[in-house]
Parts: sequence; structure tokens; C-alpha cells
Amino acid sequence: MKRDLVSFALWQRNELEEIFRLARTIQRAPAALSGALPWAAALVFEKESLRTRVSFEVGIAQLGGHPIFLQQETIGMATRESVHDIGSILSQYCDLIIARTIRHQTCAQLAESATVPVINALTDLVHPCQVLTDAYTLMAHDRFSPSTRIVFIGNGNNIANSWIELAAKFPLHLTCCCPAGHEPHPRILDDAQAAGLSAIDIVEDPEQAVKDADVVYTDVWPRPAADDNGKHAQLFKPYQVNAALLRLARPDCLVMHRLPANRGEEITSDVLDGRQSIAWEQAGNRLHVQKGIITFLRTMRT
Repeated sequence: MKRDLVSFALWQRNELEEIFRLARTIQRAPAALSGALPWAAALVFEKESLRTRVSFEVGIAQLGGHPIFLQQETIGMATRESVHDIGSILSQYCDLIIARTIRHQTCAQLAESATVPVINALTDLVHPCQVLTDAYTLMAHDRFSPSTRIVFIGNGNNIANSWIELAAKFPLHLTCCCPAGHEPHPRILDDAQAAGLSAIDIVEDPEQAVKDADVVYTDVWPRPAADDNGKHAQLFKPYQVNAALLRLARPDCLVMHRLPANRGEEITSDVLDGRQSIAWEQAGNRLHVQKGIITFLRTMRT
């Protein structure tokens, strides 16, 4: 049966737990799940990438597959050829499609037209591979439970949205701290709150949000308009994760960032490189978790 990981919406908790189990197995014994049969994966990327591209390409190779990297400039998705046609054609050549697209609808259309599994490697709406990795990383630190206060601070972007989606599958205590007008997607928030599984708070005051936090997570801020005149920087300045803000959290609070980081904007270098930061561990775990996702999806097709 074909399954896609476009978002967490159609996934069950036990399926996500199986991905975590596979990731742990792979991390402990990298050769344990290497495939003996040849297979190929198309990486369709509209956006630039370092961690996502390299971790997927290396992971696919380590699992016995062959990654094929396809840039937008090469295939002209939705310009030279329709998204539907590309999904149909790639399904005849490849066993898996990994899509990093600007618009979420593009990834969803690929999944609808493809007859092989499609993995969302980032869209403007959600970033499921990253947030599964975040959860996996927190599990290793015993920081993934309803009693753990996880605070996302900054722009209510695709990372915040995927964390909220995950809170509809696992019981969490999640706070999103964003400036007015930069809150997470309202439909995703409404659906997660309707699930009634997690405590989800949306606040504006960063100092209130991080008080007694167990985990503080930040991400890059949106780029300002050309005629901004510094208003954007002033709006987000109180949301910078720095030593002063971190002192309001628990002394053993962990700091997360999906990377890349704009040092001196959403986070200071002393915090990003400090003893509480697990950003580099997050980056390393992308490899294990994505191999777990691939293994799960390919197993579903056998």
C-alpha cells in the first residue's frame, strides 16, 4: 500500500513510533537495514539545501538505493512540465520521491499524481522530517513527554506548524511564542486543539513563554520587505534567544535550532554554541530518522 509523508495529518501515533524505533535500530547498527535489491529515489528540490539534501542522499545510499538529484532549473516543474506529469513520470523510473518545494500544494500534487511514496522534505507550510528528528532527539534526552515544557519562539512558520501537528498525535506541553500577525497556521492549530491530546498555548510575551521552559526552540525570522525601514527587526528583536532570555528558563533547559542559523538575529552565537545547545545533535539525527522514514514507507509497499 502506498503511503506518503506530506504532513502528519493522516498518520497514526503507532506509525510514527515505528519510525522512531527504526531510526534507533539504524543509528545503533547502520548496516542492519541496508537493502539488497537495487532501488532509486528522486530528490526534487525547488529550494537550496545542505542538511536535507546531504542527509537524504547519504541515507539512501547507505540503505542500498541510488539518489537522483533534480533541481527546479533542470526539470522546470509547473513551468516546463506540470506537477502531475512529473509525478507520473518519476513513478515509472523511481521507487521514492523526496520533494522540497516552495508551496505546500506542489508537494501535495506530487503525492496525488505519484504511484510511489512521496516524502515532504520541506514546504512553506510544514517540515515533518525535521520535527520527527526534533522529537527523536528530545527522546534521547528524556524531554519528550506531557510534563516537558517545549517553547517555540519566533515566527510561527513550518517548524511551528509541524510541532503543532505532532501535538495532535503525542501528548505534549507546547508553547508557541510569536509576534502578533506571525502566529502558526490557524487551521492546523484548531485541528490540534480539537484533538484534545496536548496543552498548546499561543503567547506574545517571550519572557512569559520561556519561564521554567525545559526546551527552547527557535528558527530563522522571515525576511523583511525592501521598504521595511527597520520595523521588522524591531518587531522580532525581543524574540531573540540569548543568554538573558535563557536565564528565565530552567537551568538545564535545552536549546534547539533546525539550522541554518542567522547568528545575531534569532539566536546569539554564545547560546547556539553553548553547552545547552543540541542543534548539532539535531542535524546529525536527520540521517537516522530519514532512513527510518524511508524504510517504513518502502516496507509498506512490499
